[in-house]
Amino acid sequence: MKKHGILNRELAGRFAKLGHTDRIVIADCGLPIPDGIPCIDLAYKLGEPSFISILEVVLEDLVVEAAVIAEEIETKNDQVAYKLKESLPNIKYVTHEEFKELTKQTKLIIRTGETTPYANVILQSGVIF
Repeated sequence: MKKHGILNRELAGRFAKLGHTDRIVIADCGLPIPDGIPCIDLAYKLGEPSFISILEVVLEDLVVEAAVIAEEIETKNDQVAYKLKESLPNIKYVTHEEFKELTKQTKLIIRTGETTPYANVILQSGVIF
């Protein structure tokens, strides 16, 4: 049995398959999931698990070189916006509609129970060397 890191079997396995520049999404419970994109649904009730708690765990396990977020988060969800800016390198801002289109090109969506607006991020995998 693993003693640290992500314990969710499916999530740990998908992370192991990521290569440099592959992208994943951490999403709130309302983000549409495009057809054909694998989704690991961690939501078990409204608000749980939170977006930030999942972001923190993912960042402990994954090398991230860039991120994409919806520009609307700046005015609609300043707490999550602050945490993203504090935690992530090379953030690109796009409209929420553009963000939803970009999710169609990702390897995985992790759905949280988050219920605050625009609590979504696309993370681009980096390298450990």
